[in-house]
Amino acid sequence: MTRRILVTSALPYANGSLHLGHMLEQIQTDIWVRFQRARGHECHYVCADDTHGSPVMLKAESLGKTPEQFIAEVSAEHQADSRDFLIEHANYGSTHSESNRVLAQDIYRRLNAKGHIARRTISQLFDPEKQMFLPDRFVKGECPKCGAADQYGDSCDACGATYSPTELKNPRSAVSGATPVLKDSEHYFFDLPSFADALQDWIAHSRLDSAIVNKLKEWFEGGLQQWDISRDAPYFGFEIPDAPGKYFYVWLDAPIGYMASFQELCERTGLNFDEFWAEGATTEVYHFIGKDIMYFHTLFWPAMLKGAGFRQPTSVYTHGYVTVNGTKMSKSKGTFIKARTYLEQLSPEYLRYYFAAKLGAGVDDLDLNLEDFQNRVNADLVGKVVNIASRCAGFIHKNFGGKLGATNVNPALTGEFQAAAESIATAYEGREFAKAVREIMALADKANAYIAETAPWALVKAGKLEEAHGVCSVALNLFRLLMIYLKPILPATVAASEQFLAIAPLSWADSQSLLGEHAIKPFIPLMQRIEKDKIDAMIEASKETTQAPAPADAAKPKTAGHVQPGQVEAIKDTISIDDFDKVDLRIATIVSAEHVEGAEKLLKLQLDIGGETRQVFAGIKSAYAPEALVGKLTVMVANLAPRKMKFGLSEGMVLAAGPGGKDLFILNPDAGAAPGMRVK
Repeated sequence: MTRRILVTSALPYANGSLHLGHMLEQIQTDIWVRFQRARGHECHYVCADDTHGSPVMLKAESLGKTPEQFIAEVSAEHQADSRDFLIEHANYGSTHSESNRVLAQDIYRRLNAKGHIARRTISQLFDPEKQMFLPDRFVKGECPKCGAADQYGDSCDACGATYSPTELKNPRSAVSGATPVLKDSEHYFFDLPSFADALQDWIAHSRLDSAIVNKLKEWFEGGLQQWDISRDAPYFGFEIPDAPGKYFYVWLDAPIGYMASFQELCERTGLNFDEFWAEGATTEVYHFIGKDIMYFHTLFWPAMLKGAGFRQPTSVYTHGYVTVNGTKMSKSKGTFIKARTYLEQLSPEYLRYYFAAKLGAGVDDLDLNLEDFQNRVNADLVGKVVNIASRCAGFIHKNFGGKLGATNVNPALTGEFQAAAESIATAYEGREFAKAVREIMALADKANAYIAETAPWALVKAGKLEEAHGVCSVALNLFRLLMIYLKPILPATVAASEQFLAIAPLSWADSQSLLGEHAIKPFIPLMQRIEKDKIDAMIEASKETTQAPAPADAAKPKTAGHVQPGQVEAIKDTISIDDFDKVDLRIATIVSAEHVEGAEKLLKLQLDIGGETRQVFAGIKSAYAPEALVGKLTVMVANLAPRKMKFGLSEGMVLAAGPGGKDLFILNPDAGAAPGMRVK
């Protein structure tokens, strides 16, 4: 039966850029949504910017902009970052929209009419210079428990104590530096305690993680408190109906932004809003959030919805924080990484895969270990998955007219891959992405072992073309099945694979069929290895401190001397074995070779090093005709820094030996060697 599902992730706050913590949540959500769609379900993913509150107002003021100008710029940045991380939002709204204003005021009026809103006078710290009441985080002073200086008005970083801002010693305004004074004001409160029984019933049926349920029990045992939902002018937000100078606290209208964003989608597409949000709706609604905001999403939000006569979420899925190299993200260390800084150096699919490979359904923190990140992506995606296609596609085109064989020569192995569809789907459904990835990679290992054991290159060399055809056809069918299972995680790579395989977009149901006598296109590079210099550049760009630029001379590449024919070049300075070990020599298949217009000595080569294709300009034109090189194996230096030449970018170096001219020989390893294999 087709399910109807609405999914949201927490609304990013509009006072700054997205970072990798935000992307963990959006990637987790997007993978789950793409999986649901692959299974044939109706699944809508909406999000928005959370725009209201004093921090946004003050940030805009400091930049000389109106809040509306500021949040528009931030929204454009946020949407571009999400889009470039391959996040597919059906609608991306703003809490400062007319649809959200109408919904927030409607929900407030419903709550007020049913007696769920109380009013009472409270005393708050007030900045006499800025003429504004100060939120907790805009008051600083000495901790009332341990005396630590420069602590915020809600908790102490030194001893962990929590308190009210009025308890701070020697308080000061973080906005103006003035000494705040106490001032009375009438505030509006949502009567959360009256919903205790309704919340207990919702919790029992909402499939929350056990750690969340245990935390909720603690809050219930401590006693639920009425929730202050109002703020005084000046404040950037929506004014409370019939209460001039009073504004909704940002956390009241922020979750209503989920509904408003979906309503905008409904207006654009013809979906029925009530079918998803009316009380008693049989559709499903899920929120993906971080554990720091579960109080709002598992207490206030479902209580507000219940009180206002709307349906409550089916469940709230909560994840932990992102750490980098085992510690909290740090600006000084360069590990507080913005989404755009990452994208300037690395493919979004690397991070999508790594996060998926470590994500479970619980609230544990996820560590982005950058060395493990590089090794895992290179080994799993490039070395295992893409390698299957790159090793076999060439044989299909060179020997069998680009067509797969009609006969499945290994039904047991293909059947095992197909049977795995349900267990992998179960893992995806339960947000056990790491479990799904482990199973997918175990299958990839079996596919590579099959190729190694049957050795199609040896079969071709021995003239056993029919056997080689069968092996390569099975291997490419196994690759296609892996692409189906990885599609929620790697949408761009799978789209490129669909083009290479000349097939329609893959769905989960396609796992139960195979390609028979089917023409494929020539293999195209699907993924590049992660190089450490890219990670280093990302870290450097993320550091708060800036270093003085290197002297101009240091930036200039040194030009190698040229040796005249007949000359013997002097041996250069000796290097250690450790220096030599840094040279990464790889077996490569020459996929194509062509003349370079305007170059007397160069040929342009495309080299396959096991799922990755590199362009290399080699000075071997005097010894080889381009057509004589295609399909041959050679050895290349794979970790040589790319060099920009007038003819294009050269991404490595082919090893060659000889005195020059026609006597120049590229190294040709044994034909049994596999592309990408390292030469020791």
